[in-house]
Amino acid sequence: MRERVVLKWGGGLITEKDTMKTVRQDVLDSLAAQLESCIREGIDVVLVHGAGSFGHMKAKAYNLADGKLPEFKSPDGTTQEEAVDAVREDMLELNQHVMDALTKYDVSAVSIPPHKWARNTGHDFEADLEMFASVPEGIVLVTHGDVVDCDKPQTFGILSGDDIVYRMATELPNVKRLVFAMGGVEGVLSEPPTTDSDEASLIEVLHKEDVFSQQHMDHIDVTGGIALKVERGFQTAEHGISVHLVSGEIDERVMQACLGNEVRGTVLTL
Repeated sequence: MRERVVLKWGGGLITEKDTMKTVRQDVLDSLAAQLESCIREGIDVVLVHGAGSFGHMKAKAYNLADGKLPEFKSPDGTTQEEAVDAVREDMLELNQHVMDALTKYDVSAVSIPPHKWARNTGHDFEADLEMFASVPEGIVLVTHGDVVDCDKPQTFGILSGDDIVYRMATELPNVKRLVFAMGGVEGVLSEPPTTDSDEASLIEVLHKEDVFSQQHMDHIDVTGGIALKVERGFQTAEHGISVHLVSGEIDERVMQACLGNEVRGTVLTL
């Protein structure tokens, strides 16, 4: 059986996260080309991508992460239910950009949005992952963070791509590595990155007991930022799976990490 890698393209990597619904096409093309190289090298890939500017800002504006709020009133009169539909449509639009990039590089891929196969939120969301486990060799199944149905009274909520990759990595057969491809940073930094400080340095090996600083962009990020990636990454590592956080913007680091080669970034170690 071929080795399998679970790969997460961050929303802040593939979109301009502060500009509504704006794709970074050059980055998408580079990532798609690297993924195609992994397939040619005999590595099967499950791809999960984030929301970036196609989901976070609108989800934040309508408090979708908090579920159904009976007293919620938006300035523009949009209901939360209408916002759920809008965010799902935006995510399908972003996903189409991802699929188009993969097609450009002759990657055979099938997309399945979570609101069609998952229920509830968090790492213990309800789902049958058999369709991901049984995909033929060389076919990339693609999914993403999404607004999913939840049990009442919550009714709906945001299922993070970081929760999805944890489940994929630990429940699908023959997964050897989980790779987070990130934008703006080379991995986990010792301090939050700022424009006026050179103190932040890359932590190349992060131990579970290590203390690190993390930047959480509360005005747009609704799923936990770098802290959730690290938390889910360590939970994945407990299953004997290698976990890497690398830049998706520099050289071919994502491909090298997926192939299991040494590459600059952060490795999580128990």
